[in-house]
Amino acid sequence: MTRRRGTVLGRDGAAFRVLAGTDELRAVLRGRMKQQGLKVVAGDIVSLEPEAGGELWGIVEVEARHSVLERRIPGGRGTRAIVANVDRIFVVTASREPAPVPSVIDRLLVLAEANDVTPALIVNKIDLDPGTALVARYLAAGYQVLPVSTKLGQGLEAIRGWLPDHSSVFTGPSGAGKSSLLNALEPGIALRTAAVSEKIGRGMHTTVSAVMIPLSGGGWLVDTPGFSEVGLWGLEARGLAECFPEMRSRLGTCRFQDCRHVSEPGCAIRAAVTEGAIHPDRYASYLLLLEETEEEPRDWE
Repeated sequence: MTRRRGTVLGRDGAAFRVLAGTDELRAVLRGRMKQQGLKVVAGDIVSLEPEAGGELWGIVEVEARHSVLERRIPGGRGTRAIVANVDRIFVVTASREPAPVPSVIDRLLVLAEANDVTPALIVNKIDLDPGTALVARYLAAGYQVLPVSTKLGQGLEAIRGWLPDHSSVFTGPSGAGKSSLLNALEPGIALRTAAVSEKIGRGMHTTVSAVMIPLSGGGWLVDTPGFSEVGLWGLEARGLAECFPEMRSRLGTCRFQDCRHVSEPGCAIRAAVTEGAIHPDRYASYLLLLEETEEEPRDWE
């Protein structure tokens, strides 16, 4: 019996599209796997065995995931995995036109951290504005920051050099130039993601799917619609500060062990804000997200 190993690209009706070597195969869950209630998603590494008839393959094993992004089940309790084994999330913002919105950037970076995926910030359109203050703000916070100009082709090699052999999500606010950036990195990729989006369907009442798109130089672009719906649920409010790199080294040094870093005396985080070691806007983002996590119901499964 010939067993093959491949990466799940996405779902196609009742079957999964799996890339094994250079072959794209259609696969279904074997009965035993169905009985275990296993949920296979884009990015999963699976083992396949041929089904009778030769048209389909059976998924007989799913390898352990090193990361998973989940979204809440609409109208219900619990979460659903949407993509597995993501290596890095690139948050794309423009330095100008439109003006960057730090609170939006911070939320996307924290979403990555909360889901145990390494984030990086891409500051696009530096031909219009070098974004000096923005770049300095996030470097000081401890993030990898990549200033680029899609129009002039500046800074793209640093991104290209990271993509092979990795799975990457690109996300960011509207107008940041994500589609142009993707086309600059690999011509035609934005059209491919648009075609996939149209095929799988998008909308408020449509199940959100993720799709793995192979890159010509190796690696994957993960088309993950509704990334902002990837949640902070499951993250205890007291764990939120761990998602801010500039706060981590100061945790455990507050006067009170259960410090929320809001108004408690002897708070090391608030002291660092006062001293200028933590940017006040970053702290403001922390407070907004803290309120969100504290308002989340604790009975999500």
